[in-house]
Amino acid sequence: MTVSPAYRPDPQFMALGREFADPVAPADFPMTRLRYRNDRAAATVGLQDLSDAEWLTAFGRFAPLPGNQPQPLAMRYHGHQFRSYNPDLGDGRGFLFAQLREAAIAPGKTGRLLDLATKGSGQTPWSRQGDGRLTLKGGMREILAASFLEAVGVPTSRAFSLVETGEALQRGDEPSPTRSAVLTRLSHSHIRFGTFQRQAYLERPDLITVLVDHAVETYYPHLADQPDRPAVLMRAVVEASAKLLSGWMSAGFVHGVLNTDNMVVTGESFDYGPWRFLPRNDPNFTAAYFDHSGLYSFGRQPEAVFWNLQQLAACLTLVTDQSGLLEALNGFSDAYRDTLRAAMLRRLALKPRDPQADIDLVSSAFKALASGGDDLRWEPFFFDWFGGAASEGRAMAGPRAGLYGQDAFADFRRRLADFEPDRPERLDHAVFAQPEPEELLIEEVEALWAPIAADDDWSALRAKLDRIEAARQAYGFPGPGDKNNAV
Repeated sequence: MTVSPAYRPDPQFMALGREFADPVAPADFPMTRLRYRNDRAAATVGLQDLSDAEWLTAFGRFAPLPGNQPQPLAMRYHGHQFRSYNPDLGDGRGFLFAQLREAAIAPGKTGRLLDLATKGSGQTPWSRQGDGRLTLKGGMREILAASFLEAVGVPTSRAFSLVETGEALQRGDEPSPTRSAVLTRLSHSHIRFGTFQRQAYLERPDLITVLVDHAVETYYPHLADQPDRPAVLMRAVVEASAKLLSGWMSAGFVHGVLNTDNMVVTGESFDYGPWRFLPRNDPNFTAAYFDHSGLYSFGRQPEAVFWNLQQLAACLTLVTDQSGLLEALNGFSDAYRDTLRAAMLRRLALKPRDPQADIDLVSSAFKALASGGDDLRWEPFFFDWFGGAASEGRAMAGPRAGLYGQDAFADFRRRLADFEPDRPERLDHAVFAQPEPEELLIEEVEALWAPIAADDDWSALRAKLDRIEAARQAYGFPGPGDKNNAV
């Protein structure tokens, strides 16, 4: 197999033993046809030189990568699903395929440990009567979600590979039979809140301690020498989760299923099912058609994340005193306020001034978004005002100029004038010469799928991904592989 010198296998999770995962075999698919390979992500872990045939062997047949796990591992976990505890969870249609080090950007440092994990790779002991498969459309949607979230600066897993597998699947939420696929994602940990919940449910504080030590030493090694590791981990997870939440809120993203098994200790967004991006400011907007109570609506995502953090803390009470855990939880509000302020300034490409001025601007921005009603879509607002006052002329000459000239936007525009643009040279990118930004509303997702379903025509999807990549480069936000990847 053709791997580069940057390829550094480091399969650590399997050393934790059978209490945390089950060795499994991948499905024997009737076909493996490569539909997507993320060579930019592959280059960060030394796999960019694989031929297409080698790629399909690795990510369609799941032959072990050199020096890596000898076989896939279906991870064990529990979780609250829509606030109801489920002890029958686990990797039911996916597995941890490999772990490897990311190329470090700092000399003398060690790159982050990353996971290659799957979705749609076959049945496991945790499939619960499911077929263990993923629809091709579902795989396409995951690629789009991860690509767009990365473009707008949200901590996210990356869609690494999509292989069509030649089976006809029956699904209740898609016209069936529908085509099958297997997705591989590159992510910074799959240790879920629910991984801890399982051991708490089984009354295994010894294994919770094993998990805490593994998580701190692997993902937060700079904190490893501090006393009371469970509280140290809790503080780190609170901060990482607040940052992730702020990314979602500034991006107008609704995850849809914020269950405890869909949140990981590294604070990275992953597993995109019924996701949506806001068409316009609407705190009651939901992504999942089955979320009848709006539990995971856009405006309730802060509540959902905090509730999940409380469940993690409850597990850690089995191995440490509550005081440190409560202190960590009590820091969530401040962490969310600070990270949301930073995320909004980043999206508007502004340098921070002072905390109060920054907060006032962010509050004004949300009020402006709300005042626009149905006439102002979420993403164009940030596109028009990218760079703040440096984009005043561009915004006031664009398609929403009439809206921005109304009194409701006066306070926002006045406050913008007091902020210095951050890296204003980004406005020279050709993307900002266009009247409209890239968006990812559900209607477009359906339109991108239609020619694939009808004629196996992938050209519209490829063109969309090219435009998202151009937007990513234009915005210049730090991405999953751009910072904090060396320890």
